[in-house]
Amino acid sequence: MVLEFTLLFNPLFNSIMISIISLNAVFLGLETDYAIKLLFFSFQLADLIIISIYTTEILLKFYVDPLNYWRSGYNLFDVLVLFIAYLPYTIDKNDIKHYRTWNIINGFQALKILKLISYNRGMRSLITALGQTVKTVIYVLVLLFLLMFIFAILGYGLYGDPETGDSKNWGNLASALFTLFCLVTVDGWTDFQNELDQRGFSASRAFTIVFILLGFFLFFNMSIGVVIMNIQDSTQNYERELKAEKQAVLQAKKQAILQRQQEEVNMLIHQQKTSEYKTFSELVEDFKKTLHHSDPMVLEDFCASIPFIDLYLTSLDLQDNTVYRLQELYYELVGTLNTILEDIREKSVLPPEKDMKS
Repeated sequence: MVLEFTLLFNPLFNSIMISIISLNAVFLGLETDYAIKLLFFSFQLADLIIISIYTTEILLKFYVDPLNYWRSGYNLFDVLVLFIAYLPYTIDKNDIKHYRTWNIINGFQALKILKLISYNRGMRSLITALGQTVKTVIYVLVLLFLLMFIFAILGYGLYGDPETGDSKNWGNLASALFTLFCLVTVDGWTDFQNELDQRGFSASRAFTIVFILLGFFLFFNMSIGVVIMNIQDSTQNYERELKAEKQAVLQAKKQAILQRQQEEVNMLIHQQKTSEYKTFSELVEDFKKTLHHSDPMVLEDFCASIPFIDLYLTSLDLQDNTVYRLQELYYELVGTLNTILEDIREKSVLPPEKDMKS
């Protein structure tokens, strides 16, 4: 089981699966060309190989962790995709009754490309953000629907008269809601307004402008803003998770290095106790033989950090300056002592000269 676990979580395995899914997407695109589709046996053989790889992948994941496998939504989606992939082989496409069903099911084979989501953490974070956004966006959409319903009733009463009004766009609730939906998306809203202008509803421009301001600029952009905010939060969480994982990996490497160094030191201490070293230098020389220039070192100690080196160099500069000033003081002190010594000598010599004169 350890081998299967290592295989499934190996980056090389993920890269191979991403390549296979991408190749499957290329085959699905080529099958849309009728001339290329004549090579049906080649595509069918490739599809069988890809489906067998998908099946092996799911069986390996289920074998490694059978209990927690069904708790992941991505695993459930992979099972659903695999089930859809097997459906075309359960239907006889040569049967006219089932040919339409076979084409529909074959069209759903494009869902196999969505397996890329389970192998890309960035995509999974976006899907999570979209899932969190749905709750908030639903409230915005409900408010937008209420606004459209109110304006649909109002528009039907103002412009839905079958004789003088625009019955095509405002003649009933369904057509009024569809017209307002077009106004929300700002798609061809000038055409709807021209219809009302031609029928003499000049005041309808205020109705259209107010609804577009409320529906498009307020509610529609609000929903887009909510999506952007959730995606931004999800992206920041994803970046923090990556940073934490890198820190954890780095910390694990440091701990491994420290543990190996500790084991080497313990081994040397044990050798020191069991073997006879005449001097400490022999122990140091024996320790040097275990060091290599390619050995990684943990630069986490204070004496090996860049701030300490900067502080140490600054301290050396200050020390040099202090030594220079002390030297100058020593020179001045020597000069002063020399002057004092000369004065003492002169005073000790002058009295005998006075006695000789007397």
